[in-house]
Amino acid sequence: MLHKYIHEIRDPVHVFIRLNSDERRVLDSAPFQRLRHIHQLALSYLVYPGATHKRFEHALGTMELAVRVFDTITDPRNVHHQIRSLIPEISQPPEGIGYWRRVLRMAALCHDIGHLPFSHAAEKELLPDGWDHERISVEIIKSDEMRDIWESMTPPLRAEHVARLAVGQKVLVDEEYSDWEAILSEIIVGNAFGVDRIDYLLRDSIHTGVGYGKFDHHRLLDTLRILPNQDSDEPILGIESGGVHSAQALLIARYFMYAQVYFHPVRRMYDKHLIDFLTEWLPQGTFPISSDGIQQYTDVEVMNGIRETAKDSSANGYDPAMRIIDRQHYKRVYSRVSGDVERHLTPGRIVFESLCERYGRNNVYHDFYEEKDRVNDIRVLSSDDRVFSESEMLESIPQLTVDCVYINPAREAEAVDWLKTERENILDRAPQEEE
Repeated sequence: MLHKYIHEIRDPVHVFIRLNSDERRVLDSAPFQRLRHIHQLALSYLVYPGATHKRFEHALGTMELAVRVFDTITDPRNVHHQIRSLIPEISQPPEGIGYWRRVLRMAALCHDIGHLPFSHAAEKELLPDGWDHERISVEIIKSDEMRDIWESMTPPLRAEHVARLAVGQKVLVDEEYSDWEAILSEIIVGNAFGVDRIDYLLRDSIHTGVGYGKFDHHRLLDTLRILPNQDSDEPILGIESGGVHSAQALLIARYFMYAQVYFHPVRRMYDKHLIDFLTEWLPQGTFPISSDGIQQYTDVEVMNGIRETAKDSSANGYDPAMRIIDRQHYKRVYSRVSGDVERHLTPGRIVFESLCERYGRNNVYHDFYEEKDRVNDIRVLSSDDRVFSESEMLESIPQLTVDCVYINPAREAEAVDWLKTERENILDRAPQEEE
């Protein structure tokens, strides 16, 4: 009879995930079902053919991992003695703390519910200032449709609680979080140990067929703890000393996955072509930000638009649509190396400007990114009950930087030959010109 009340979903990363009848209503809602049609890695399947997985299964995996962490850090055997006074909620009776377990579960399930088509590929450029998928997620979680679901649950959940845990303090900067809420949101979106990141690294590694994203996540989850923070009165999500190597492996895996998969040069260029297409194809040049408006768009509608536009050379957005359909993406002709930085602090920009002068700005694209949100240290609980900072190894992980220049494939061969002879001259001359 159990299957009448529990729905099991098989998942490539986790053996199965169980949902009760209340949670199934969230799963079956139109906003959540929309995630079945949003690619996790945008157009990366044009580079890694297996990367066709969707945000839907990632949301399920994030929910499962969040509950595993919750059960570990609230187990009385794992609660640090100082935490009982810092976070009184953790000593609530089972029915009280059980409410927050369900809120966390639903927040993790809905943390990506506001994603645009093709996930992050066009988010920054195609939303109004101050908007991102997290803010849209909050709007959907608080929408009338979802409020009806939250309020009909047993016990009822508050939409505001679900939203706060789903996106965290970095998004809802004007809201004051309790220490308990801050820890619960960190379980989902934390920069060091957030289960959102843990799931997508494992899942993306499987689907792209690369080994970079693998680490011992079972050991990592088992050793997570809420720890007192030496730098403030606010507790922090840390780890027992026995899990340090798993934590280090997570951060190394993150670096390699970004360097080899997420920042793959061809994938980055397809993102650019997608942005150029959407800017011309969308009615106002941007996506709508309302809960109802964004639900009208998935990858399906966008791909249909790309295919139809690529058939008509007079249509707005024809060039980027054609490049996506026919795989005629711009080609990388320059990628920064350490020796170039010694010649000029911004070598990619200098090469880009030189190529623009020679071939025209419409034929050249400069892709630059520099990591800002690094994990500089993690808090560790030693076997003799001391809390210390582990940062030495983390400092050895290189900073993620992208500094590449691409060109229209019709100009590629000529540009490559020209740069072979002129690159050093371009970089050496630039500082003198600036002075």
